[in-house]
Amino acid sequence: MTLVMYDDDHARGILFFLERVFMRYPATETAEKHDRILQEASRLFRERGFEDVTVAEVMKKAGLTHGAFYSHFGSKEALMAAAVEYAMQGVLRGVKKSFPTLEGRRAYLDRYLTARHRDTPGTGCPMAALSGEIRNEPEVKGRFTANLKEIISAMGGERREAMATLATLVGAISLARAVDDEAFSREILREVQKKLDREMAG
Repeated sequence: MTLVMYDDDHARGILFFLERVFMRYPATETAEKHDRILQEASRLFRERGFEDVTVAEVMKKAGLTHGAFYSHFGSKEALMAAAVEYAMQGVLRGVKKSFPTLEGRRAYLDRYLTARHRDTPGTGCPMAALSGEIRNEPEVKGRFTANLKEIISAMGGERREAMATLATLVGAISLARAVDDEAFSREILREVQKKLDREMAG
């Protein structure tokens, strides 16, 4: 009797093959699953970074099998790039909705520069959560850069002012998260908000 041994990669490949052959999903269901993967990956990456999150964990959170991953993405790096774009597009939608009016811009800043945003990176700004890691990920940089340019453009006004405002916001949240002094952390957020409010009023 011959025993055939399978490693994990072989087993995942077999599972993927069986799913593709015997389970034909409607396009809408496939798209919904794809969106769930991106949503969970985006949240987990923002919470813990790229290295500490596995593909298996993302798929489990999305309610899908590990083997199904390869019908959506070719690699973890491809997932990282897509998840960052998913999060950046969320920022873009918020900017487009809020920035056309002074009241909208102020409301956006009020939401951004808060302890709540500071304490919930998984649902917060991907620039503040992941910029430090993206610099080491060539496959992610391109899509991040393209989306960043879109966000800056959507902010309106002079390009240099938009870049300065965005960099100030991202830097403030990053610093507020990094310090181990709660009062100091809140002071950073408060003083940056005052500065930006003065600039808008002027």
